Amino acid sequence: MHSKNSLLDELSWRGMVYQHTDGLPDALATDSVSAYAGFDPTAASLHVGHLVPVMGLAHLQRAGHRPIALVGGGTGMIGDPSGKTAERQLVSEEEIESNSRSIEKQLERFLDFSGPKAARMRDNAAWLRPLKAVEFMRDVGKHFTVNYMLAKDSVQSRIEGGISFTEFSYMLLQAYDFLELHRREGVTLQIGGSDQWGNITAGMELIRRVEGKTVHALTLPLVTTASGSKFGPRGSDRAYKSNSRWVIGTISMNVLKIFLDCHEVAAQGTLLSHTCALSESTNV
Repeated sequence: MHSKNSLLDELSWRGMVYQHTDGLPDALATDSVSAYAGFDPTAASLHVGHLVPVMGLAHLQRAGHRPIALVGGGTGMIGDPSGKTAERQLVSEEEIESNSRSIEKQLERFLDFSGPKAARMRDNAAWLRPLKAVEFMRDVGKHFTVNYMLAKDSVQSRIEGGISFTEFSYMLLQAYDFLELHRREGVTLQIGGSDQWGNITAGMELIRRVEGKTVHALTLPLVTTASGSKFGPRGSDRAYKSNSRWVIGTISMNVLKIFLDCHEVAAQGTLLSHTCALSESTNV
């Protein structure tokens, strides 16, 4: 098991640290923290790009912290604009429900749901779907200016081509997730891909304004294809972890091809960030 003091060193060695808040090292070293990562069920399975935040939660748990996997049964109804160049196709409520259950089963294979630091699974549909529009605008929207939201990379990258109000407001929903998990589970850390920094810091700001508390953020490098594009749930880059050969520990041909397509240095980083081998005994 990693010591709490060396967790960020371990993640850095694996190439899994992109950015973090200044106070995070002290928070991890001082006490056990509850941390979460979110996974929107816009497809029937997780893909290779999701494995880095999943492994981030696994390493946190091994270091004595408590991980929470958040399935986005609510946010998945809209879709995150981060890293996207065009508007998402909306997914039906029935498909979101089915995808959510499938993703929950996959996440159970990577985290320990027993013991004193047992992982927990949550679905943001529990608090997002019952929300009323006027209530949300009064209680959450009033804490954010349009200028603040326009400055976020996920919005800036879409200004020229246009972004719907639906996707523009996504960061407020993710911010509200952070607030709800802080209240319900004592969460003080959110982790996600490097394209999530703006959404995560929006949640930090909401908690600071509403609860007067300081919480933290940790972003991880994105897994990209050989051409440099972000892995997603659809298209030729699909490589799902539900494949039975992956589950029993043998990398499927789909996943193996992804690693082989990487340049040597990139492949080394990919293997380190996708495993739990200890740094002292790993020779890549």
